Amino acid sequence: MHIVLRAHPIAKGKGEGKALVTREPLSFWGGVDVATGTIVDRNHELVGEKIVGRVLVFPTGKGSTAGSFRIYACAKRGTAPSAMINVRADPVVAVGAIISGIPLVDRVEKDPLSIIETGDYVVVDANNGLIKVIKKGSVA
Repeated sequence: MHIVLRAHPIAKGKGEGKALVTREPLSFWGGVDVATGTIVDRNHELVGEKIVGRVLVFPTGKGSTAGSFRIYACAKRGTAPSAMINVRADPVVAVGAIISGIPLVDRVEKDPLSIIETGDYVVVDANNGLIKVIKKGSVA
């Protein structure tokens, strides 16, 4: 089964991969190891998970404006997510995605945190504001 959702595009591009979903805001400054793309915030529910090549789905960012440059550093090192989906993007994540060339959308027509699950295959078309979700165990 697959679902198509409309969203507000922030950083143009197209990215796809398996979803990594959290209901907690995420800080890229101190929360993600740039060298490995691993979430290292010991208080985050995704601690130990890798964001590399995944579609990262989270409500919003948190923390310092330096987080934008941490997203950029991940992109330069090849440890960034392939795309990001936010409930409501904050300026830090938005700027980080834009300068890094990582597709980012927000304001999805339905709550992405209740529709997308970790392991679903997700295609983010931020050029057209579309998200395609292929549920785990489904065939495209």
